Amino acid sequence: MSHQDHVHDHPHDSHDHVHPNEEQDTGDRWKHNGVRVIKGDRLDSNTVQTPGMFRQAAISHARVGAQKIWAGTVTIQPDAKTGVHHHGELESVIYIVSGRARMRWGDRLEYIAEAGPGDFIFVPPYVPHQEINADPDEPLQCVLVRSDNEAVVVNIADVEPVEKPDAVYWVDPIHKHP
Repeated sequence: MSHQDHVHDHPHDSHDHVHPNEEQDTGDRWKHNGVRVIKGDRLDSNTVQTPGMFRQAAISHARVGAQKIWAGTVTIQPDAKTGVHHHGELESVIYIVSGRARMRWGDRLEYIAEAGPGDFIFVPPYVPHQEINADPDEPLQCVLVRSDNEAVVVNIADVEPVEKPDAVYWVDPIHKHP
């Protein structure tokens, strides 16, 4: 469908929005409610912190008014592991900046994959999984994006972790200590 074939489901004389190439005075409507740039050195570290982990919010409801998404950074200490859990209806995307991540997933954590710098990890809703810093010596630095501002973690006690989090737990506001 070309731009000229675009079908509107509202009359042209009652526009609530501005189409490109239309002349309409918008005033300051988008000045404070439009695109926001969050500088990397201006992230919000006023989040719950735990030893061995440093988490900062970039995009959240509190910071920019986001309604359906949360994004931030997380640095996980060497050899840290979560317990077995899922995130309910949430979708998560993890981008590896540096270090080595290992993911185990499945009803018995029977599947495994690793990711390194430049790789993305997608965690669909309800997938039982365990997140692991695969490097015993170097921190794992990631960018985390999730599909809601509300953190959801459902711990799964009846699945034994293949890699027991006996040395260091990966604990943060959405990954509680078992």
